Amino acid sequence: MDFLHEAAILEIEERLELVNKPLEKRGIIGWRPDLWAGKLGPSDMVPVADTLDLPRQSFDCLVHAMSLHWTEDPVGQLVQMRLALKPDGLMLAIFPGGDTLAELRTALAMAETEVTGGLSPRVLPMGEVRDLGALLQRAGFALPVADTFKLHVSYANAFGLMKELRGMGEGNALAGRIKHPTRSEVMERANDIYAAEFPAEGGRIRATFEFVVLTGWAPDESQPKPLRPGSAVARLADALGTTERTPE
Repeated sequence: MDFLHEAAILEIEERLELVNKPLEKRGIIGWRPDLWAGKLGPSDMVPVADTLDLPRQSFDCLVHAMSLHWTEDPVGQLVQMRLALKPDGLMLAIFPGGDTLAELRTALAMAETEVTGGLSPRVLPMGEVRDLGALLQRAGFALPVADTFKLHVSYANAFGLMKELRGMGEGNALAGRIKHPTRSEVMERANDIYAAEFPAEGGRIRATFEFVVLTGWAPDESQPKPLRPGSAVARLADALGTTERTPE
């Protein structure tokens, strides 16, 4: 599933091209240096760890590359990145979002409920963008932005999708997961449900991957500040070309 990393790299490249200031000292945090090294220009590759190897105020740009969703303390990771950025340095984090593998979650849940009468956690919960955006503010970033985009792909069947997930290292790591092999009846039924509920062209199945992108800047006095409430010098009605009415 290297194509997910390739899509993430392309997205980050496009966003960096829009930045109109030099970002000379760059760092990339992630599990796959073989894919990311050199793709965003000369960059220091930093392995993921609870305590990141990031000297303070030493980077102009830091990218958390498809790994923030696996960390135990995402806010702590973001705080460490902010502290490692120079003033007005740029932070970008890209990782799977809440709609990722929605079809697989549905098929597995329906199959397990139908076959065993119970339900166990099987897919790592992904954060929602409205919640993830708040992490940037908690971490102390200025000008925080959180947005998403989706990638839709197809597979021959659910087994092919799950095999590729395991090969990518994105298997089920939940503490509450069942520790014994899943009954073959559950997996066969999940494959049938997936094919019936989420078909794609050519008898294949579709799978959704959502990417969340977090953007923030290390605080600096040069950055724009919100105006004080009541300090406007122009009327909104004039800008909109309408007549302002006084409430009765």
